[in-house]
Formats: sequence, structure tokens, C-alpha cells
Amino acid sequence: MRLSLFNDLPGAPSQEYFERFQRERVLERLRALDDRVRREGLQGLHADDDLLIRIGMETDNQGRVTKNGYGVFNLSWQVPQHPEWPEMIAREVADLRTGIKVAHGVYPRYLLWCGMGGSAEDKAMYQAVGLLRRGIRCYVIDSTDPAKLKWAFEDIRRRDGRPLPEILRRSLIVGMAMGMTSYEPVVNLEKLAALYDRHRLKSQANFLYMTLPGSVLDQFAGPRGYRRVELQPDGGNTTAGRHSGPLTRGSLYPLALAGVDLKAWMNGAVLRESQISTAWHLASFLHAQGEAGRDKVTLLLPRRWKGAGVWTKQDFEESLGKSERLGIKIVIGERPKLVNYRSPKDPRQDRVFLAVQVGGEPHPEAAKITRLRLTGYPLAVLTVPGSCLLSTYMQFIHYTVFGLAYLREMNFVTQPSVELYKSVAAEIHSEARQAGSIRQTHAWRQMTETARRARFGRLTLYYHLLPEENEARGLPAPERYACLLEHEVAAGRVRYGELTFFGDTRYSPRGAAALRVLQKAGEELFRSRLKMPVDVYEGPAMNHSYHEMIIGHGGCFSTVLASLRQEELPAAGYTADYHMAQFLATQIALARKGRPVVAILLDDLEEQSLASLTEFFHRAAAWWREAARRALATGIL
Repeated sequence: MRLSLFNDLPGAPSQEYFERFQRERVLERLRALDDRVRREGLQGLHADDDLLIRIGMETDNQGRVTKNGYGVFNLSWQVPQHPEWPEMIAREVADLRTGIKVAHGVYPRYLLWCGMGGSAEDKAMYQAVGLLRRGIRCYVIDSTDPAKLKWAFEDIRRRDGRPLPEILRRSLIVGMAMGMTSYEPVVNLEKLAALYDRHRLKSQANFLYMTLPGSVLDQFAGPRGYRRVELQPDGGNTTAGRHSGPLTRGSLYPLALAGVDLKAWMNGAVLRESQISTAWHLASFLHAQGEAGRDKVTLLLPRRWKGAGVWTKQDFEESLGKSERLGIKIVIGERPKLVNYRSPKDPRQDRVFLAVQVGGEPHPEAAKITRLRLTGYPLAVLTVPGSCLLSTYMQFIHYTVFGLAYLREMNFVTQPSVELYKSVAAEIHSEARQAGSIRQTHAWRQMTETARRARFGRLTLYYHLLPEENEARGLPAPERYACLLEHEVAAGRVRYGELTFFGDTRYSPRGAAALRVLQKAGEELFRSRLKMPVDVYEGPAMNHSYHEMIIGHGGCFSTVLASLRQEELPAAGYTADYHMAQFLATQIALARKGRPVVAILLDDLEEQSLASLTEFFHRAAAWWREAARRALATGIL
């Protein structure tokens, strides 16, 4: 691997940061600490003993260590000592296939992976980059929107032509949750199990799960006789969900089912010291740029790894989004356009660029990368050999994230802000069960009955959780939205935007259409008019993937959207109540932390409603054209 840095800060402080890793013998100490824990356990370890303990382990209120979080590195260090691991994983997967064959007389053809955030993003990435094309077909069920499961089955029916009972016989269903309170996979496993029960099919051979003992998922799946599988091949419990790839069973099982060479994959995750050093050099560069206010890392990936953006974003932001003072935003999903960026000489320019290129392959943005370098934007170019595997890239990113955590003295394995939204969602869902529906809850009535709302076509804008001084009364809904946004920008509280649609965008045609509208809106309003990056994604997967950054670091104007008419899966008794509880909880969690958030409810996802949404953002962008002229005089924009 070769790292080239351009337009670094005067005096090159990144070099000084990088030299700390050698001077403080970080890799040597990390290996020694891990070795001690493996030999002696956690007894006697305290957060005050070593910075490495504070940033990579979980501790109680007294600072005593309760969990080691360094499995993300330890597993790769163990690979050379365990040449049997690839064969072991392949044998376990073969046993799963045989079990379904014995139970139903057929081999599995479909994999339904139920998990959220780190328990699912690596599978979505593998699928996006083409690693799962062979073997059984994988469906990532990372939402409690019934539409996701419904449309996944519709896709299977379209391809397979068999009735649902035959599809269920041919399905392997995995639930994964590395948090004690993660309820989302339980919702989907519960509904899938109901389908097996309804069709009088034995389900034990078709279900397995990976989780912590005593977790919500374990409490559900264990009594049903489903197979619990240890996440790590060494039987340990030292990896966070987002660190489960590339070397836990949660990452290896889908690859094994697709016929990926596991030996090569595992060996690819074993980085040489020179590669680790390169990762920490990149971390030093990004840290120095972040301290200088350039914390929006625009990621430009090679064609072969184009689908790795969300996984990379999650690894950085969920790990490093805890500080209001210093954050790091990974910008993905945008084509580089210099017209959308502030000049490198503008003190408000907050971008830094990271281009990953494969030696011998043309980069899809090669010309733009050259222009960025010549224009003077800070730029890091990582060049990997053509033989480089995705597992190597993943492990490199883990080391880069660790390097930033070390320099910032920040724990990179915990996720406190994600837990906040989950607890609020549980409270709302419990109230909905008692009241009979989500629309009878206090949170729903607080939103829909507020006077701080505005109707436009077939949608309604709600801004009841914004501060009272941010009002914008008397304006039509699109202009009111733009005015609310301008208020937050002028106050210096917003440096990027978020457009999150609470609904399935992976398998549902209407959900995918809604996502396309939001992608266009993000370009037209935030990138073009405000010269700001914008996250456009699906919720609540977003909450697990990078909500830590929004709540912890701040600086975001959040717009969460949902359809008033929610789909159901009647055959499984699957309604959208929990999904909508998450929609409400996301807003409440953000507001509790003082983060600006508004909601948009569409009447449905039909063409007329999506046309209203398109026009809504188009008019908001047009309002900003005029606002920009006013703001230029005051220096806001």
C-alpha cells in the first residue's frame, strides 16, 4: 500500500502525530495488552492504567474493565496460528445446509440475514461489490418495516415461482445482534417464525442466531430451540457489531455460502506492520485536518469497491462521533463537483478528500482527483495493489479508525448515542401496545396535533421539536422548511444535512423511488445551494450506522421522512408499529440532545405524493437562491 498526501497543513503536523505511534510503541503495547488479557483475563485492569484500555475496552462507573474490545485486531493476529479456521467455517456451513436437507428434503437457496447496523452493513457491502453472486441468494433484512420482508419475498417469488411454503423450506434465516437490547432482529425473526408455524413447518433447522448470552435476541430464540452460534471463531466475545467483519462468523458465513475462498480472505485480513503504519499515517493526516476544521472526509472509492461506502462511513462515524469538539464526517454517495465546494482559501472550507485507487486500474474519478490536487484541496491518495482483497481494505480501515481514536483519546468500541434512541423506541412501542396502536401514543399525538406544522400537496411538514425561536410562520411549507434551515445555518449549528427515509429502499419499488427523490433533493438543495454534504439513506439502519455522529458531534440538520400509509405483512401478523416507534424515537432522541430535526409525513408513496416531495425540495432550493444573495452580504454562506 502507498499513501500520498497533498496540500497538507503548513508545518505538516500530521507527521508529528504519526511519529507518536513509533515513539510510544503503540503496536507493541497493543499486542502486549491483548496477550495479557488472553492469559490473565480482565481482573486488575483499570481505565487509569493505560490509554489503550480507555479507548478499546468497556468499563464500569469505577473504571474497572468489563469487556475487552480488541477482538477486531486479535482475530487477525490469530489467523496464522489457526490454519484450520477456513475449513472449520466451511464445514459448519455445510452442516447448516445438510440440516435443512434432512428436515425438508431440499438444500437452502435463500439467506435472510436479520440484523441492524454493524450486524448487517458488511453483508450489504459484500452484495454490492459482487462477492455474494454465487451460491444461495442473500437478502439483508435490516429494518422493522414490514415492506422490507414483504418485498424480499416478492423478489424470491418472482425469481423462484414456488409458493411461500416451498420458499420457507429453502430459506436459511440468521439473526444477529451484538447489543444486549437490540430488538430489531427479534421483530423479524418472530414474524418469520410465525410464517413457519402457520404453514406447519419445522423451523429449528432453518434458524440460527449470533448474540450475547442473555440478550433480547437470546431470550427469544433460545426457548424456540434455534441454534446459537458463537460469533467469533475463537469462541471469544471481544468484537463490536461494526467490527464483526471481516473475521467473525457473522461475516464469514455469507461468504462461505457464496463460495468465497476463505483461506485467502482470512489471510488478506492479516496486515503487515508496514500496512498498519500506513493506516496510522492516514489517521494522523485526517486528525490534523480535523483539528484545522476540515472534518468532512469525501470518500472516492475505486470501481471494484464502490459499494463499500456505507460500511466505511459506519466504521468511522459510529466509532468516532462521540465528541462535540472534534468529529469526522465520511461523505459518500456524491460525485465530486468543485462548484459545490468552497474555495481552498475560504476559511469555511471544511472538506478533505480520501481517494482509494487500485494499481493498474483507472479510477472513475481520476480527472477530478487531479483537479482537487492542483486546486489546493487537502487530499490523501491510497494506492493498493491489484491483488488486494476487500478483507485487507476492511482491516486497514479498522486500524485507521483506531489510530484516530488513539490521537483523540476517544473510545472507539462503545456507542452510547445509539442506545438512547433504542430506549426511547422501546418506551413508545410499549405504550403503543397498551393503547392499541402507534397513533394513540403521546409521541404520535405530539407530532400530528402540533400547531407547528405546514401542509403541502400530499405531505405535511412537522417542526415541533425545533426551538420556539425558529418559527417561520406564514410561509408555505417548502419556504418555511428553507427558512427553518437558514435559521440553524445562520446560528452556526448546521454544517451538513441528513435526509433519512423510514421505509424499505432496497426491495420495495416505491421505497426505491422515494430514495431517488431524496438523492436529487440532496444534490439540489444541500450540495449545490448550501455547499454542504448531505447523508441520504434509509432509517432506522442509519441510526445504527452513523447516528452516533449526529447525536454525539452534532452540526447536522436532520429531516426524517415516512409514509402515513404503511405496508403490512398480514400472513405473519406484521404491522409497522415498531417501525414507526423508531421513526418517532429518532426525532425525540435528537431533540433531547439539542440537535435540530424536522419530520415529513407523506400521505403514501404513490406518484402524486412523490411528486409533492420533489416539488417541496425544488421550491426550498429556489428559496435558497434568493436567500443566498441576501446571505452573501452578511457572510452566512
